[in-house]
Amino acid sequence: MVGSSAQEPGFSIGIEEEFWLVDRQSRDLAKDPPADFLKDAKSKLGDQVSSEFMRCQIETGSTVCNSAAEARQQLVHMRSTLSEVAAKYDMALLAASTHPFAQWDSQKHTDGERYNTIARDLRTVVDRLLICGMHVHIGIEDDDLRIELMAQASYFLPHLLALTTSSPFWRGRDTGLQTFRLSVFDNLPRTGLPEVFGSWAEYRRHVDMLIQAGVIEDGTKLWWDLRPSDRWPTLEMRIADVCTDLEDAICVASITRCVMRMLYRLRRNNQRWRIYSNMLVRENRWRACRYGSDAGDKTGLIDFGRGEIVPYADLLEEILELIRPDAEHFGCVAEVEHAREIIHRGTSARRQREIYTAAIEQGATPHDALLAVADRLIERTVPGSGIAS
Repeated sequence: MVGSSAQEPGFSIGIEEEFWLVDRQSRDLAKDPPADFLKDAKSKLGDQVSSEFMRCQIETGSTVCNSAAEARQQLVHMRSTLSEVAAKYDMALLAASTHPFAQWDSQKHTDGERYNTIARDLRTVVDRLLICGMHVHIGIEDDDLRIELMAQASYFLPHLLALTTSSPFWRGRDTGLQTFRLSVFDNLPRTGLPEVFGSWAEYRRHVDMLIQAGVIEDGTKLWWDLRPSDRWPTLEMRIADVCTDLEDAICVASITRCVMRMLYRLRRNNQRWRIYSNMLVRENRWRACRYGSDAGDKTGLIDFGRGEIVPYADLLEEILELIRPDAEHFGCVAEVEHAREIIHRGTSARRQREIYTAAIEQGATPHDALLAVADRLIERTVPGSGIAS
C-alpha cells in the first residue's frame, strides 16, 4: 500500500473563487477596472484577493479552514467586501463560469510576468479564456497519499461538476450545455483528467521532465481537473464551475472533503476505490457538461459497475450514503445534504435558462433577456447587491 503516514490527514478546506467584474450600467464586463480597485480590495482583504488572467476577473481565496462553518464565514466576508469595494467604482460582482453575453475578443489580459508569458505562449487559445472556476483544496499532508487518493478521486469529478454548472451561455447564445466552461478550458495544454501515478516520486519525475525541457516553470502550469497543489500539501479540485449561490459552494467543498476521507477510510481497511480508465471517466465528464444534474430520459451519468446510465439524483443518494460517516465526523451533514436542494431547484445553469425563457415569453428582446439573467446572477452572488431595473 502506497504511503507511510499512520496518522489521519487533516482534511482541511481552502476555497478559491473567481468572479466577473461587471459595469453596473451595461452589465457587460468591466474591460479595464481602475488600478485603485485592486489596491482598495487588498487593503481590506490582503492576500485573500488577487488579480486573474483577464482584467475583468478577480479571485478570492480563503485561509485554511477546519470546518464548513469557518469556510462559509470567510466566503460571506470576501464576497460582501468585494461587492462593496466594486460598487465604489460603479462595478458589481457576478459569480458564473461564463458571462451571459460578453465577447472574448474585446477583453484584455492582466499585465504581469506570469500572465504575459501565458499570453505569449498560448496566443488565441488563451485569449478565449473568458471563464471563471472554483477550486477546493483538501489538506493531505503525506505526499504519496495525495497521489494515491488523486487516482481514486478522479471517478467523482463528473459528479462534483454536475452540482456546480453555471455556464450555459457563451457570447449571448445558449450553448445547449449546462457548462460550456470546460469546452473552452480544454483547448489549453495540460488540462482534463489527471494522469495516474504510482507514487509521489513518479509524479515528480514527470513534472521535472517538463520543467527541465523548459515547457513549464513549475507544477502550477498543470491545469488538471484535480492536481497536487504545487504550493501547499493539498489536493486541489479544479473541475467545478464557480457557484452563483454561496451555499452551493460550501456544499460541493464539503462533499469533496468527505469523499477524500471516505477513500482514506477504505485505505485504512485495506480497501480502495476502483480506478477506472480516463476514457470512461471522460465520458461522464462530458455528460456532466452536457446534462449536469438535470433529470430526463437521456440524462444521468454512467454507473460503471452496472454498465448503464443512472439518473444523477440516484447516484447522488449513493454518494451521500457512502460519505455519511465522514459528514458526521466533520459536522457537515446539513451542508452535504444541501445537494438535494441543488437537484430540486436546479443549478445556476438551469435557473439562468429559466430566467431567459421567462423574459422572452414576456416579450423581451434576446439582449434584454440576457440582461435579466445578469441581474439575477449579481443578486444571487451577494444578496442585496442587485441592480434596480
